Amino acid sequence: MAGQDQVHAVLPEIEPMLATTGPLPGEGYDLDWGFEVDWDGARTVAYCTGDGAVRLVARDGTDVTRTYPELAGLGEQHGRRQAVLDGEIVVLDDRGRPDLRRLRQRTGVVNPRKVARLTIDAPVHLMLFDVMYLDGRSLLATPYRERRMSLAGLDLAGPRWSTPEWTEGDVQRGWATSLHHGYSGIVGKRLASHYQPGRRSPDWIKAKHVETHGVVIGGWVEGRGELRGLPGALLVGVDAPDGLRFVGTVEDGPTVAERGELGEYLGAMPRTDSPFAGPVDVPGAQWVEPRLIAEVTISGWTHDGRLRHPTWQRLRPDRTRR
Repeated sequence: MAGQDQVHAVLPEIEPMLATTGPLPGEGYDLDWGFEVDWDGARTVAYCTGDGAVRLVARDGTDVTRTYPELAGLGEQHGRRQAVLDGEIVVLDDRGRPDLRRLRQRTGVVNPRKVARLTIDAPVHLMLFDVMYLDGRSLLATPYRERRMSLAGLDLAGPRWSTPEWTEGDVQRGWATSLHHGYSGIVGKRLASHYQPGRRSPDWIKAKHVETHGVVIGGWVEGRGELRGLPGALLVGVDAPDGLRFVGTVEDGPTVAERGELGEYLGAMPRTDSPFAGPVDVPGAQWVEPRLIAEVTISGWTHDGRLRHPTWQRLRPDRTRR
C-alpha cells in the first residue's frame, strides 16, 4: 500500500476551509456541485500520524484529542497510512440527528474522570467529509470530487466515525433528504474546487432549513461583559394543555439596543416564581409575567422538545399574550 514503507513525514498543519451562507445553485445549475448534510457540530481536523495514533484539532487550533478519547480507534484503523482529514464531531440523538445541547456537554472537558463518564452518557461521532493530505502528498489542489473519491477509498467506518454519503449534481434530492431526516440543512460544494485552508469560500455554500415561531418570554438571564445588566438570554415557552411549556433559551440575534428595550419591558413585569409548567433549571434566571411574544427562527426541534438553533427576530407587533 502506498506510503507504508516510507519514513513518516511530519504532517502539515491545515486550517479548515469554511463555507459561505447563501442561496444554493438552482435546479439545472447544480450539475457541477456536490451536496452534503450540514452536520452543525464541532469542526475538527483529524491527523492520522501513521503509527496508529490520531490527533484532533478544533477549528480554533485547540488540541481536543483528550476530550474525545472514543475517537482514538480512527488512528488504529488507519494503520500505517498518514492522512489529514476534515470532519465534524457530533452527538447523535436516538433518531440519528445531531444534538447540539448534548455536544456542548463535551466541549472543553479534559478531566479524565468526567470525560470517561461523558463517553458513556454523550458519546460523540466524527463525520468525515474531506481529505487534504494522504501518504506524503498534499491534496489541497486536487478537485473536491477527486478528494471525495480518495476519502471513500480509505473505507473509514467505525463505531464512532464514518464517511457519510453525498449527492452529486442534484440539489433537490440533497435538500429533500436533509429535510426528511431532520438535519439542519445542506452544504453545496463545487466539484472542481480546491481546498482553501482557513478561507471562507463561495465554492462551498451552506443553506439551512428555517422555521419561524412565536414563543412566550417567561424569564431572562443577565448577560456578561458589555451585556451586563441587559438580557443575555431569554427563557421562552409555548402554550400547552398543562400550561406554558419551557422550550429553551434564545441568546443569538438581538442587538444591544434591542436588549436594552427588552430589559425595560421585562423589568416592568417581574414575578417571584417561574411561569413555566415544569421545572426549569437555568442558573441566574429572573422570572417575568409571560406576556411578551417573541418571533424566532429555528432549524427544527430537538428530541426532547427544545428549540434547535433559535435566533431572535423581533417582538411580535401585538407584543402581548392574553
